[in-house]
Amino acid sequence: MKTLDRWLGSPWPRSAVAAVAGALPTLAFPAPSLWWFAYVGLVPWILLARTAPTGRRALYDGWCGGFGFILAGHHWLLPNLHVFTFVLAALLGALWGPWGRLVRRFLAGTPSAGRIAAALLVLPSGWLAVELVRSWQGLGGPWGMLGASQWQVEPALRLASVGGVWLLSFLLVGVNVAVAVLIAVRRSRVPAVALLATATVTAAAWMWSPRPEVESRVRVAVVQPGVIAGAERRFDREEQLTRRLVGQDVDLIVWGESSVGYDLGRRPDLARRIAALSRETGAPVLVNVDARRSDRPGIYKSSVLIGPDGPTGDRYDKMRLVPFGEYVPLRSLLGWVTSVGEAAAEDRRRGTEQVVMDVGGGLRVGPMVCFESAFPDMSRSLARNGADVLVAQSATSTFQQSWAPAQHASLAALRAAESGRPMVHATLTGISAVYGPEGQRTGPPLGTDASTTQVYEVPLADGVTPYVRLGAWPVYVAVLVLLALVLIEGGRAVRRPRRSAPEPPVPPARTVRGSPARPGR
Repeated sequence: MKTLDRWLGSPWPRSAVAAVAGALPTLAFPAPSLWWFAYVGLVPWILLARTAPTGRRALYDGWCGGFGFILAGHHWLLPNLHVFTFVLAALLGALWGPWGRLVRRFLAGTPSAGRIAAALLVLPSGWLAVELVRSWQGLGGPWGMLGASQWQVEPALRLASVGGVWLLSFLLVGVNVAVAVLIAVRRSRVPAVALLATATVTAAAWMWSPRPEVESRVRVAVVQPGVIAGAERRFDREEQLTRRLVGQDVDLIVWGESSVGYDLGRRPDLARRIAALSRETGAPVLVNVDARRSDRPGIYKSSVLIGPDGPTGDRYDKMRLVPFGEYVPLRSLLGWVTSVGEAAAEDRRRGTEQVVMDVGGGLRVGPMVCFESAFPDMSRSLARNGADVLVAQSATSTFQQSWAPAQHASLAALRAAESGRPMVHATLTGISAVYGPEGQRTGPPLGTDASTTQVYEVPLADGVTPYVRLGAWPVYVAVLVLLALVLIEGGRAVRRPRRSAPEPPVPPARTVRGSPARPGR
């Protein structure tokens, strides 16, 4: 034990341990999908930070753990961004520095019952604040939020309909804090009460939160061509696959992201070919165009609806772009990354508003493109604006053999459960899947090696979930908790009595002819 303490007392070995501890929770995400590990995955990190000898060291423990968490969750970017992946992980990991210090502040030594109770509220709030900041699209968006690891757990999906993925993250961190305290402070009863309260909240959500009522079903076909080099060859393959849907009575056909590599204004022949497919199959086709526009400057990624007579006029331009993949932030300063990785040589342009499309028969769909499916607020907005089905068009051809396709597809389950609307995740080359309004999978997914079509019976639901009605209320609660903490700590600092200033040194007495001088002489 002394050897371990001495080893952890050295800065670099301790930092390495913190990075490994921070990486552990990512095992709960796909592809490993050890969802249960999310309930204890933070415990080693918490136990390490609480033993930090100083507040500054706890800050480093939080930073290094955040570095490990981001790097492990985004390791599949290494072949593309190379060394810059480590730079990004270090920058984003710094967000967890204050969280590590909070761990030490509330759990160091033998904390009292009051400190433990406060920790069960403050530490999840601090984690949510970190997830809120890094959810900004300029920092990579909300990829790898801890709550997203519960995409296949039915009780967790019920909680998502109440408070979104934010509520899941809050409760997961709270459970990890409780387990860490049970290990470190064995006589405390507060964690056991906290775990019981979490179970009670989950049971209450399961019993009383409103369930989506399925009213009808529609048939949606997904066309996944697979990895095909060249825009012309890919279009030919998509056309060939779509013709297989003739006579299958589908209501909507969805192609993946970048399924059309040419602007339809410059290539009206392609628009006519897709319109012919719509006439033959009896269903409109939702394609995704990745090309330089003919009617305005710049390259856009756009969802375009095409009916039997051609483009219907419904078009959605992607609003939230992938940093480095579709644009380079601060290109004047960071443009050099294009020489060391596969960053965008030219920035894509952004859309300005979300769109709900009427595809006929009273069916309304809300399209999103690629990693926009990671943003809870976008699917919530589409549900509020009347979308019956959420659609995400994606392409993960660059990351086929990594964890990215499975994790990306899993996000659709969360978005469906949050909004109470079914979601179609259609990919060019990734994992295509469809989820019902409660987040349950509908029909078989298409793997990364598939080049085929699949028709899904998609249940349509009515009603509004608490999350759609109230929004990200757990975030508001977390911010209020942290503000209260700042006010309390600030008040204590003001009330703390100042140390009295030391008295000035008494000057040595003067002597006159060898005798001490008398006062006044």
